[in-house]
Amino acid sequence: MRQINEDIRQQQFRQVYLLYGQERYLRRQYRDKLRKALCQEGDTMNTHFFEGKDINLGEIVDLAETLPFFSDRRVIFITDSGLFKSGGEKMAEYLTNPNESTFFVFTESEVDKRSKLYKAVQAKGYAAEFAEQDERTLKRWVAGILGRENLKIAENTVQLFLTKTGTDMENIQMELEKLICYCCGREAVTAEDVEAVCTVRVANHIFDMINAIAAGQQRQALELYYDLLALKEPPMRILFLIARQCNMLLQTKELAARGFDSRAIAPKIGVPPFAAGKYLAQAAKFKAAALREAVEKCVEAEEAVKTGRMNDRMSVEILILSVL
Repeated sequence: MRQINEDIRQQQFRQVYLLYGQERYLRRQYRDKLRKALCQEGDTMNTHFFEGKDINLGEIVDLAETLPFFSDRRVIFITDSGLFKSGGEKMAEYLTNPNESTFFVFTESEVDKRSKLYKAVQAKGYAAEFAEQDERTLKRWVAGILGRENLKIAENTVQLFLTKTGTDMENIQMELEKLICYCCGREAVTAEDVEAVCTVRVANHIFDMINAIAAGQQRQALELYYDLLALKEPPMRILFLIARQCNMLLQTKELAARGFDSRAIAPKIGVPPFAAGKYLAQAAKFKAAALREAVEKCVEAEEAVKTGRMNDRMSVEILILSVL
């Protein structure tokens, strides 16, 4: 991010930029920064957008070879093409000797760093990874946004807020906008405000559902399931999330048994470090054999739905009543 900001500040641009990684909010933000810096406002003749895996590379190359119309540069934005995982050889070959007046900005969630296209971008331009931000960075970001609105927030309140929103910055921003409106005219955001305004992610409902099952509170677990149905969550997606949660708990338990702490476990199960402690605490409530059986029952429930032996809603209800 610092490098892109410096390029913009000095007006010394690379011919190709690749913005990739799991943090969609930052990818989009820096794509927009580059667009503002590279393109003249309202210039539709020299600014082009392509998205998806069905883009025509021949058309893009032909366009890239066309001189800009009354402008210093032509800029081509390519989003979610999948070319950095497969099929990018033609683009890689073109980038070895592109038209000097044409600039490219690729935005991708996933890339293969061994691919020819990735290596071509590295040779000709700049590849910036936008990974999920750590807890400390997110807390500073949240406090900074609230601070600009003259709102303070305590450390434990930020922690509560992040447990509800997760680490996705786009989701955090939307929830912050709600909080700012709700707390207008006040000096600080409280835990009560967070509870009153912020939407709990589906994953949090699943986490609470597994906690209820562990405590033998089947009625509460079913109520959480019905809450998700009321929110228009498909039963099969809920089943997938239960299976994933059980699998992550099993991995957590096995890693903990091998001596890994929460910081080492977090990247292995794909959660931020501040959330790994919650998974360790929940995993401790179950035996490894029970978690394996739960994953197997999830597979059986899915098979029962797909073969028509049971409808999806009832299948998940029976799973919740029988699992663990």
